[in-house]
Amino acid sequence: MKKKAFAITLALLTAVALILAGCGGKTTLKMATGGTTGTYYAFSGTVSQVLSSKISNLSFNVQSTGASKANIYLVADKEADIAIVQNDVMYYAYNGTDLFAEEGAVKGFSAMAGCYAEVVQIVSKNNIKSIEELKGKRVSVGDIGSGCEFNARQILEAYGMSFDDIQINNLSFSDSATALKDDKIDAFFCVAGAPTTAIVELATSNEINILGIDDAHAEKLIAKYPFYTKFNVPGGAYKGVNNDVQTVAVVATYIVSDDLSEDLVYKMTKALFENKEEIAKAHAKGAELDPEYSVSGISIPIHPGALKYYKEIGVK
Repeated sequence: MKKKAFAITLALLTAVALILAGCGGKTTLKMATGGTTGTYYAFSGTVSQVLSSKISNLSFNVQSTGASKANIYLVADKEADIAIVQNDVMYYAYNGTDLFAEEGAVKGFSAMAGCYAEVVQIVSKNNIKSIEELKGKRVSVGDIGSGCEFNARQILEAYGMSFDDIQINNLSFSDSATALKDDKIDAFFCVAGAPTTAIVELATSNEINILGIDDAHAEKLIAKYPFYTKFNVPGGAYKGVNNDVQTVAVVATYIVSDDLSEDLVYKMTKALFENKEEIAKAHAKGAELDPEYSVSGISIPIHPGALKYYKEIGVK
């Protein structure tokens, strides 16, 4: 009897195992983000929770990483399935330019969704009113080799200037704010969500300007570098800057492995945008989720699953 009971139990367990195998079990995707104190990590943590609650048998392993450039290699090398990156950095990777000029083009990934703006903010002393007036001035353009440094180079180029026309400083955003406060520089480039804490703090003690990029120069820039979008820094975001200022932005974007199925990426893209309000309750950047804005900042191939969703709602 014991042997018979054991045989029946074993048969039942085997049957259950086969049923689970037939259903495919649970899919766990490795999600590459950024440093644990940064927006990428926190935002992606929220997104992963919402998507896994809306899509059956899906979970995420959220990983802290070195952000955009590192994330692209992680996806390309199949060490991550989905990652958040700046859309300009993914453009450089796909085309083997700028940040990827030495290593060459990277493949194996495609775009899923642009999520929120990382705004190019050109902060200056109050007596500087325009980008043209940066000529000959002490300007911080971000860390050497950073995305910000390339953004600064491209924007100056649109105005007929180069790094030879300014006194270059390579400082982080917080160090740039301190240097301007201490009169060691006259202006700096900062690429981050607006308002940015370092600039908010600077504006409480110093009179500053956020330098605008007019339509003509913005369109010239976008024509050559299609990953840029126009963006208004709202009046009141910083003390003393009372009117909206038009500038440009790059977009924090999810890329996915080309190996992911069309059906799964379709479901993820749909769940991301259709649950915007739930995401926004947990992270403020969720409020910026918008399919039309998403596709406007994507300048590399879109994964077929995401493309299916965009076509379905008429934005692509």
